[in-house]
Amino acid sequence: MPFVKIHVHCVWSTKNRFPFLNSIDLRQKVWQHIKENALQKGIYIDFISGFSDHCHCLISLGTDQTIQKVIQLLKGESSYWINKNNLIKEKFEWQDEYFAVSLSESIVGRVRDYIKNQEEHHKKRTFQEEYDEFMNKFGFKIS
Repeated sequence: MPFVKIHVHCVWSTKNRFPFLNSIDLRQKVWQHIKENALQKGIYIDFISGFSDHCHCLISLGTDQTIQKVIQLLKGESSYWINKNNLIKEKFEWQDEYFAVSLSESIVGRVRDYIKNQEEHHKKRTFQEEYDEFMNKFGFKIS
């Protein structure tokens, strides 16, 4: 049996970064649902949070999981669930793109705290500012 521990910090936004998830109560319902759905699919979410226009997920990948497939499953099922349950008035969609970086075990706690504090964090910074910082910090080139 293989033993694997690969932590990934994933971030994705709502379609066109529209603030669909505009209340704390709604966000908590969505994050809880994503976590429960992930568990049913054998996806381990260490922590999940976000703000009105995006989601942060700290995931530990399993031996047969890819980042692309995990994010596809989480985003696809959660948008279906949000729409099926009429949680918002408009049609809900996640943006196609996402951001994902691997983490060293030594910083998992700091990233978990960062994700936990999204509500406070976004009282001071927009998602665009956060996004730009990630793109620069990790050397992603936007084509």
